[in-house]
Amino acid sequence: MFERIMGLNVIDDIEYQRYREAMLPILKSFGGAFGYDFKVSEVLLSKTENEINRVFTIEFPSKQKMDEFFSFPDYVAIQNRHLKNSINSKTVISMHEKYT
Repeated sequence: MFERIMGLNVIDDIEYQRYREAMLPILKSFGGAFGYDFKVSEVLLSKTENEINRVFTIEFPSKQKMDEFFSFPDYVAIQNRHLKNSINSKTVISMHEKYT
């Protein structure tokens, strides 16, 4: 299992929810899933100057599947349509093999 921990600064909750709803079937088709999802009210320590108000984990069967998902044309179209207008920063906090 491969996990990616992300921090976003969501500026349009409605558009971000449209993004999530549109991309979820594609995510599932690649064997992916969300693990955790938090709305964050205060960041106490950060390694980036990006603002963060949302933190989540996204899991895939492998790094290869994750890479395929993020470059899949249907996903990229949804990302361009909804995600780019709903956030103003994106931070990859960590990517790692996940052992259960």
